[in-house]
Amino acid sequence: MPQASPIRPLKRVDRSSSDFTALVAAIVASDLAEPLTRHIDAGSLPNRDAVIDLVKKLRELLFPGYFGKQNLTTQTLEYYVGELLGEIRGLLLEQILNVLRHQATRHGSPCQDVEATAESIVQTFLAAIPRLRATLATDVQAAFDGDPAAGDTDEVIFSYPGVFAITVHRIAHELHGLNVPLIPRIMSEYAHALTGVDIHPGATIGDYFFIDHGTGVVIGETTTIGQYVKIYQGVTLGALSTRGGQSLRGVKRHPTLKDRVTVYSGASILGGETVIGEEAIISSNVFVTQSVPPQTRVSVKNPELQYKDRKPQEFKQALPDDWMI
Repeated sequence: MPQASPIRPLKRVDRSSSDFTALVAAIVASDLAEPLTRHIDAGSLPNRDAVIDLVKKLRELLFPGYFGKQNLTTQTLEYYVGELLGEIRGLLLEQILNVLRHQATRHGSPCQDVEATAESIVQTFLAAIPRLRATLATDVQAAFDGDPAAGDTDEVIFSYPGVFAITVHRIAHELHGLNVPLIPRIMSEYAHALTGVDIHPGATIGDYFFIDHGTGVVIGETTTIGQYVKIYQGVTLGALSTRGGQSLRGVKRHPTLKDRVTVYSGASILGGETVIGEEAIISSNVFVTQSVPPQTRVSVKNPELQYKDRKPQEFKQALPDDWMI
């Protein structure tokens, strides 16, 4: 059996060498030449790792006993919530202070009463926790009711990517509504990276919302979604065009879905003036750019499939207008 070659120790970098000095100087010069990709001589930024830790702690608070400390009892719940709430408050206040100071520095505006502003934001956000819990309970129920593969609501809370994505969105949307910069987007992109569900914090989503499977779902900033809405994987609720760039900021660019709408996989619904009426069904792979009346089914013409063996034959397959996996 051949012997493994011995591992050679890493060669120590000679910081005094001319090559190393020249490389450092070149990198520093590139830093100074590209202000958009550096953050120096400026105020504090929010810490991404701390924001993600905040999401995890808030998830513990929103679903006590499922994440973090388990085996809670009614006797220990109050102490547990108090301890966790104190940690969340301190962490959130620190990050909001950082981001408010950063925004003030970046935009050249004076940083007046930043501590009072941050305190007010944190207090308002924490006061919304009971309401957020009540809303998330409807989302969990919608996921269980809408998926015959779900064994129970515990399975939904623990493992459904759509429920995780909407949980993070509910948190991020609350902070977005309080005009907190950067932090809501860090939260939403964290959920996006884990689940493949991309929901902008600005999107307004009603109770009993369910994303089945989840991967590839995109929900734009100015989207409005009513209650009891269900969407499947690969759905895009987007803008018709973003060629206007920053000039479109604040303009309604994304669609509105009224109550009890169902959107099946691969469908795209685009445009700020597009309204999908109550109880409408949008079938798979359709492309919608105009409003749909209530209780309407939108579908593409059934596809025509061809099968060939030794003797060429043509088969037609009629698919239902709506289906699920």
